[in-house]
Amino acid sequence: MNSPIKLKPVFKEIVWGGNRLKTDYGFESELSNIAEAWMLCAREDGDNIIENGEYKGTSFKEFIKNNTALLGTKGAGYEEFPLLIKFIDAKADLSVQVHPDDEYAKIHENSYGKTEAWYILDCDEGAELIYGFNKEITADEFKKSIEDNTFLQYVNKVKVKKGDVFFISAGTLHAIGSGILLAEVQQNCNTTYRVYDYNRMVNGKPRELHVEKALDVTNTIPPTRNGDADSEPVVKGAATLQDLCSCEFFKMETVDVNGNYSFEVNEESFVSLLVLNGSGVVTAGGTSLDVKAGDSIFIPADCGETVLKGDFKVLVSTL
Repeated sequence: MNSPIKLKPVFKEIVWGGNRLKTDYGFESELSNIAEAWMLCAREDGDNIIENGEYKGTSFKEFIKNNTALLGTKGAGYEEFPLLIKFIDAKADLSVQVHPDDEYAKIHENSYGKTEAWYILDCDEGAELIYGFNKEITADEFKKSIEDNTFLQYVNKVKVKKGDVFFISAGTLHAIGSGILLAEVQQNCNTTYRVYDYNRMVNGKPRELHVEKALDVTNTIPPTRNGDADSEPVVKGAATLQDLCSCEFFKMETVDVNGNYSFEVNEESFVSLLVLNGSGVVTAGGTSLDVKAGDSIFIPADCGETVLKGDFKVLVSTL
């Protein structure tokens, strides 16, 4: 199998979600909001359906289970599909939260940990997010601030703009603020320790907090970067490329195409293409797919030359 695969999104309705994914990307859903669109997922609680080719209508999770070589050599050691990629539309503030690393999650949750990264697609003027602490505090100070409701005095609030990228390693306190639309690339884990939720009520009850576990895993030293990509944009022929961030779990870059641009997909990793705007054609393994904003394309490992043709921008993610 060396052809590009188009995936059907999985939509999630959450109390803080909006409807920009319906209006901006044309996603259709009977849900009252689309807080999250899971664009690359192979989980029990979210599984894409293949939309093209001989496997049309097949569960992506089952497809990968039966074709593990398509993940590449870097994906060979994973028991489950390694990544989860989403669009997120925050109409209201998300809870302040933290995720465990692999070691803690394996012991306490029987899952992977969660390191993630955000790429800001759009935002309201003055929109901000929470990214770590504004000064170093002790675990005891952290706990006391939650108990006496002074917690928000210690968080690092960052005003955001379109094109910002935030790398959020496991253990980093974070929260997406209202009015932000972003793409998220993360380890395939949904374990979240909620620290603070603005006293928000759902069905007449406050949402559960996970303070003790959060205290176990949170890094209380302020982060060293704020919204900067790993590199400046680079022009290569008819495309502009920008490395956003890389870590042991994934790499992210944007490719803005105006014409034809080709690259090699080698044996090390599959490639995820998330179309952020515009339209065009993706060709790999002798198969071409028309694509538009909001499409998610999975390119199997060792697919060889892949050609992007048109006027569009994609988020490219690999292991």
